[in-house]
Formats: sequence, C-alpha cells, structure tokens
Amino acid sequence: MKGLEIAERYFREYGALLIEDKFEDFKGRIAAGLVGEGSECFGFDDDISRDHDWGPGFCLWLTEQDYQKIGKEIEAELKNIPAEFEGIGPRKISDRGGGRVGVSQIGQFYRRFIGLDRVPASNTEWRYIPEDYLATCTNGKVFTDPLGEFNAIREGLQGFYPNDVRLKKIAARCMIIAQSGQYNFLRCIKREEYVAAQYAETQFCGNTISLIFLLNKRYKPFYKWMHRAMKELPILGEVTHKLLLEIVTSRECDLMEVMYEKKGRLIEEICGHIIRELRKEGLSDSSSDFLLDHGPIVQAKIKDPDLRNLDVMVE
Repeated sequence: MKGLEIAERYFREYGALLIEDKFEDFKGRIAAGLVGEGSECFGFDDDISRDHDWGPGFCLWLTEQDYQKIGKEIEAELKNIPAEFEGIGPRKISDRGGGRVGVSQIGQFYRRFIGLDRVPASNTEWRYIPEDYLATCTNGKVFTDPLGEFNAIREGLQGFYPNDVRLKKIAARCMIIAQSGQYNFLRCIKREEYVAAQYAETQFCGNTISLIFLLNKRYKPFYKWMHRAMKELPILGEVTHKLLLEIVTSRECDLMEVMYEKKGRLIEEICGHIIRELRKEGLSDSSSDFLLDHGPIVQAKIKDPDLRNLDVMVE
C-alpha cells in the first residue's frame, strides 16, 4: 500500500473511533487527513521511502480555540493507539521529521508553509511564497473536515496564483530559460567553463520545469519530485519530461563536442515547444525562436502596473 492509503485506513480504524469515544462533543469540529511534507503526500513513496518518516500516521487539524481546549489531550490519547497497522510500522521519525503527523492548529499548519493563516490577499503576498511550499500544503488528501475551515484555505490556495502573478512568473522564467539554456550554456562550453556550463544546464532544467507547472496552473513541488511530477501534466508535461531526461543523461564522453551539441539541440527543442504553447495561449505573438524575446510580451499583459513595471527578470 501507498502511504496515503495507509494513513486513511489507519485513521478510519483508530483515529475516527478515538474521536467518537473520547471527544464526541468535538467530532463535528475536527478535520483529518495527510497533507504536507513527505513523499507519501505526493503519492511518490516507494521502498526507499520507508527508511524514515513513513508509516501509520495521520494529521488532525483543530481551530485555535478547540486546540486550547483539547489539543494536548488528543495528543496524549494518540500515543495509546496501536503504532503498527496491518503489519506496517511503527512510524520511523527522523531528527527533522517531527510534526508531520499528529495534532495541530489549522492556522499553525498553514503558517508553517506560507507564513499566513489565510489565503494570500495581495499579489505581493502571493509572489513571495515559494512554489514548493504551496505544493506542500495543498497535496495529499483531507479525509474529513466537518467545519470546512481547513478546506476553505486549502481550496483558496489550490485555485492557483492570481493571473497577474502567474504572468509575472512565466515572463521571468522565459528570461532565465533563454539566458541559461539558449545563450550561456554553449558559450560556457566554448570557453571550457564546464562548471559554469553545468550550472547553466541546471538552471535551465529547474526553470523549465517551473514554467511547465505555471502553464498548467499547478505548483511545482520540492526539487526531488518536480521532474517526476511534471510527467503527468497535460500541457507539455510528458514531452518536456522526456527531453530533460535526455539532456541530463547524455554521456558521450569520448566525443564531448557531440554530447554538448546534442544538449544544445535538445534545449532548443524544449524552447520551441514552450514558444508554441505561449502563442497558442495568446501570451505571445512574437515569431522569434529566442525565448528571451517572449518574456517582455508576456509581462506586458499584466494589469497591475506595479507588477508590470518590475524588471522582467525579477521574480
């Protein structure tokens, strides 16, 4: 079983009964699920994942007032339910893995990732929350939320960035992708600056993945999972996943110039796909095959003047 399935079954078997038996007056007020850090919350857990912070466990989310009344008591009661479930467990908690399961306040949970106990209220608030943090606090599954307070924030975040913020990020990604991949990568190779070339390649890959997520109106997860998660995205996900994998696994070491030329061609192929998608969505009308020329056109479509007037590279 995947960790998310284990968590839900474990909650149904023990957590729900604990609430019913010990906290009946609050059973219509406690949200439960598994959301947050950890591969299982994205559905990416495997045999390797089981060595730490994996196993039976779930989250309970309470309002601040309810947490003050019964939070510590629930935490104590959770220690009394079986640590093993269907032959799995107990959960192994690493030095930095505490707090992934158990009881927390709703506001405290969201503040941990986005610095707010509510949906961001301005473009500025949205812009400065890292993409992977937004992915982390909107992943997984909510098993029950009778009050609806946890899901109200969750659904507001899942609605994605305001359009102006999305456009600003797309514009900036276009610039960095072009600068690192189309422009600087092969120039670094010609100078035999191979560390700089590797960094340019890495910048290209990371910003390309971010852009594909932005085009799909989805948050890019933590770097360890971003390439894998991109494959399932309907807009350019599978093709970009394949081409990036080709770039990073090209190893024709006896003919380095052939390898780097191949990487350069793959970079241009990816940029071609992106440019066609920008035109398809009406985000750019430029005929240029250089992605740097498309960034300012995307940014010009931003309605917020303060955001539109920022340097196009800034994000």
